[in-house]
Amino acid sequence: MPTSASRKLVILDRDGVINVDSDAFIKSPDEWVAIPGSLEAIARLNQHGYRVAVATNQSGIGRGLFDMAALNAMHVKMQKAVAAAGGRIDAVFFCPHTADDNCECRKPQPGMLKAIAERFEIEPSVTPVVGDSLRDLQAGAALGFPTHLVLTGKGKGTLAAGGLPEGTKIHNDLKSFALDFLSEEHE
Repeated sequence: MPTSASRKLVILDRDGVINVDSDAFIKSPDEWVAIPGSLEAIARLNQHGYRVAVATNQSGIGRGLFDMAALNAMHVKMQKAVAAAGGRIDAVFFCPHTADDNCECRKPQPGMLKAIAERFEIEPSVTPVVGDSLRDLQAGAALGFPTHLVLTGKGKGTLAAGGLPEGTKIHNDLKSFALDFLSEEHE
Protein backbone atom coordinates (compact mmCIF):
# COMPACT_ATOMS: atom_id res chain seq x y z
CA MET A 1 0.00 0.00 0.00
CA PRO A 2 1.45 3.41 -0.94
CA THR A 3 2.13 5.81 1.88
CA SER A 4 0.06 8.98 2.14
CA ALA A 5 3.14 10.98 1.12
CA SER A 6 3.38 9.02 -2.14
CA ARG A 7 -0.25 9.90 -2.83
CA LYS A 8 0.40 13.66 -2.98
CA LEU A 9 -0.47 14.63 -6.54
CA VAL A 10 -1.34 17.74 -8.54
CA ILE A 11 -3.18 17.40 -11.86
CA LEU A 12 -2.46 20.04 -14.50
CA ASP A 13 -3.99 20.84 -17.85
CA ARG A 14 -1.28 21.37 -20.48
CA ASP A 15 -2.10 24.06 -23.06
CA GLY A 16 -2.64 27.44 -21.39
CA VAL A 17 -1.34 26.19 -18.01
CA ILE A 18 2.15 24.78 -18.64
CA ASN A 19 2.67 26.07 -22.17
CA VAL A 20 1.36 28.90 -24.32
CA ASP A 21 -1.94 27.99 -25.99
CA SER A 22 -3.08 28.70 -29.54
CA ASP A 23 -6.52 28.72 -31.16
CA ALA A 24 -4.75 27.05 -34.10
CA PHE A 25 -3.62 24.20 -31.79
CA ILE A 26 -0.11 23.33 -30.67
CA LYS A 27 0.89 20.92 -33.44
CA SER A 28 4.65 20.45 -33.13
CA PRO A 29 7.51 20.67 -30.63
CA ASP A 30 8.52 24.00 -32.19
CA GLU A 31 5.10 25.43 -31.26
CA TRP A 32 5.33 24.13 -27.68
CA VAL A 33 6.61 27.09 -25.61
CA ALA A 34 6.55 27.09 -21.80
CA ILE A 35 4.73 29.87 -19.98
CA PRO A 36 7.29 31.79 -17.89
CA GLY A 37 7.52 30.31 -14.40
CA SER A 38 5.50 27.17 -15.17
CA LEU A 39 8.45 24.76 -15.30
CA GLU A 40 9.85 26.12 -12.04
CA ALA A 41 6.38 25.79 -10.49
CA ILE A 42 6.32 22.08 -11.32
CA ALA A 43 9.81 21.71 -9.82
CA ARG A 44 8.67 23.52 -6.66
CA LEU A 45 5.69 21.16 -6.30
CA ASN A 46 8.03 18.18 -6.73
CA GLN A 47 10.41 19.58 -4.10
CA HIS A 48 7.50 19.63 -1.65
CA GLY A 49 6.73 15.96 -2.28
CA TYR A 50 4.06 16.31 -4.95
CA ARG A 51 3.92 14.21 -8.06
CA VAL A 52 2.51 15.91 -11.14
CA ALA A 53 0.20 14.42 -13.74
CA VAL A 54 -0.99 16.17 -16.89
CA ALA A 55 -4.54 15.71 -18.22
CA THR A 56 -4.92 17.24 -21.67
CA ASN A 57 -7.50 17.19 -24.45
CA GLN A 58 -5.65 16.77 -27.74
CA SER A 59 -8.42 16.80 -30.35
CA GLY A 60 -5.85 17.91 -32.93
CA ILE A 61 -5.11 14.18 -33.33
CA GLY A 62 -8.77 13.37 -34.01
CA ARG A 63 -8.97 16.33 -36.39
CA GLY A 64 -5.90 15.12 -38.30
CA LEU A 65 -3.86 18.25 -37.49
CA PHE A 66 -0.96 16.21 -36.04
CA ASP A 67 -0.18 12.58 -35.29
CA MET A 68 0.94 10.57 -32.27
CA ALA A 69 4.62 11.01 -33.21
CA ALA A 70 4.20 14.80 -33.06
CA LEU A 71 2.33 14.60 -29.75
CA ASN A 72 5.00 12.33 -28.27
CA ALA A 73 7.72 14.74 -29.49
CA MET A 74 5.91 17.65 -27.79
CA HIS A 75 5.75 15.68 -24.55
CA VAL A 76 9.43 14.73 -24.77
CA LYS A 77 10.25 18.43 -25.16
CA MET A 78 8.01 19.27 -22.18
CA GLN A 79 9.57 16.55 -20.01
CA LYS A 80 13.11 17.69 -20.89
CA ALA A 81 12.24 21.33 -20.19
CA VAL A 82 10.73 20.43 -16.81
CA ALA A 83 13.77 18.28 -15.98
CA ALA A 84 16.10 21.15 -16.89
CA ALA A 85 14.20 23.27 -14.33
CA GLY A 86 14.71 20.58 -11.69
CA GLY A 87 11.30 18.95 -11.84
CA ARG A 88 9.43 16.03 -13.37
CA ILE A 89 6.03 15.12 -14.71
CA ASP A 90 5.07 11.61 -13.59
CA ALA A 91 2.45 10.92 -16.26
CA VAL A 92 0.71 12.53 -19.21
CA PHE A 93 -2.86 11.44 -19.88
CA PHE A 94 -4.49 12.70 -23.07
CA CYS A 95 -7.71 12.41 -25.00
CA PRO A 96 -7.22 12.26 -28.79
CA HIS A 97 -10.94 12.51 -29.56
CA THR A 98 -13.05 15.34 -30.95
CA ALA A 99 -16.21 16.56 -29.23
CA ASP A 100 -18.25 14.64 -31.84
CA ASP A 101 -16.82 11.33 -30.56
CA ASN A 102 -18.79 11.64 -27.29
CA CYS A 103 -16.08 9.79 -25.36
CA GLU A 104 -15.75 9.61 -21.58
CA CYS A 105 -12.15 10.87 -21.52
CA ARG A 106 -12.56 14.29 -23.19
CA LYS A 107 -12.92 17.02 -20.59
CA PRO A 108 -15.47 18.16 -19.35
CA GLN A 109 -16.18 14.42 -18.98
CA PRO A 110 -14.31 13.09 -15.93
CA GLY A 111 -12.94 9.86 -17.46
CA MET A 112 -9.34 11.03 -17.78
CA LEU A 113 -9.25 12.30 -14.19
CA LYS A 114 -10.87 9.08 -12.97
CA ALA A 115 -8.10 7.11 -14.71
CA ILE A 116 -5.45 9.30 -13.04
CA ALA A 117 -7.07 8.83 -9.60
CA GLU A 118 -7.07 5.05 -10.09
CA ARG A 119 -3.51 4.88 -11.45
CA PHE A 120 -2.05 6.98 -8.64
CA GLU A 121 -4.41 5.70 -5.91
CA ILE A 122 -5.17 9.23 -4.78
CA GLU A 123 -8.08 10.80 -2.95
CA PRO A 124 -9.77 13.37 -5.23
CA SER A 125 -10.88 15.58 -2.32
CA VAL A 126 -7.25 16.51 -1.53
CA THR A 127 -5.87 16.52 -5.09
CA PRO A 128 -5.99 19.86 -6.89
CA VAL A 129 -6.90 20.13 -10.57
CA VAL A 130 -5.46 23.20 -12.29
CA GLY A 131 -6.80 24.45 -15.61
CA ASP A 132 -7.46 27.50 -17.74
CA SER A 133 -10.83 26.47 -19.19
CA LEU A 134 -14.23 25.72 -17.72
CA ARG A 135 -14.12 22.14 -19.04
CA ASP A 136 -10.93 21.46 -17.03
CA LEU A 137 -12.68 22.62 -13.87
CA GLN A 138 -15.95 20.82 -14.64
CA ALA A 139 -14.11 17.52 -15.10
CA GLY A 140 -12.43 17.97 -11.71
CA ALA A 141 -15.55 19.13 -9.90
CA ALA A 142 -17.51 16.12 -11.20
CA LEU A 143 -15.29 13.84 -9.09
CA GLY A 144 -14.85 16.15 -6.09
CA PHE A 145 -11.37 17.47 -6.89
CA PRO A 146 -10.58 21.00 -5.61
CA THR A 147 -10.50 23.22 -8.72
CA HIS A 148 -8.02 25.99 -9.49
CA LEU A 149 -8.25 28.40 -12.42
CA VAL A 150 -5.12 30.06 -13.79
CA LEU A 151 -5.51 33.29 -15.75
CA THR A 152 -3.02 32.27 -18.45
CA GLY A 153 -4.21 30.71 -21.71
CA LYS A 154 -8.00 30.95 -21.84
CA GLY A 155 -8.20 31.67 -18.10
CA LYS A 156 -9.18 35.36 -18.22
CA GLY A 157 -12.00 34.58 -20.66
CA THR A 158 -13.09 31.64 -18.51
CA LEU A 159 -13.24 33.86 -15.44
CA ALA A 160 -15.15 36.58 -17.31
CA ALA A 161 -17.70 34.06 -18.62
CA GLY A 162 -18.48 32.91 -15.08
CA GLY A 163 -20.16 29.68 -14.06
CA LEU A 164 -17.08 28.29 -12.30
CA PRO A 165 -17.56 25.29 -10.03
CA GLU A 166 -18.22 26.30 -6.43
CA GLY A 167 -15.03 26.86 -4.45
CA THR A 168 -12.76 27.36 -7.47
CA LYS A 169 -9.66 29.32 -6.50
CA ILE A 170 -8.15 31.84 -8.93
CA HIS A 171 -4.41 32.27 -9.58
CA ASN A 172 -2.52 34.50 -12.01
CA ASP A 173 -0.50 31.57 -13.39
CA LEU A 174 0.92 28.17 -12.47
CA LYS A 175 3.73 29.78 -10.47
CA SER A 176 1.15 31.68 -8.38
CA PHE A 177 -0.86 28.47 -7.91
CA ALA A 178 2.21 26.60 -6.64
CA LEU A 179 3.14 29.36 -4.19
CA ASP A 180 -0.45 29.76 -2.93
CA PHE A 181 -1.11 26.02 -2.68
CA LEU A 182 2.14 25.23 -0.89
CA SER A 183 1.72 28.11 1.56
CA GLU A 184 -1.83 26.89 2.40
CA GLU A 185 -0.47 23.38 2.92
CA HIS A 186 1.91 24.66 5.59
CA GLU A 187 -0.59 26.83 7.49
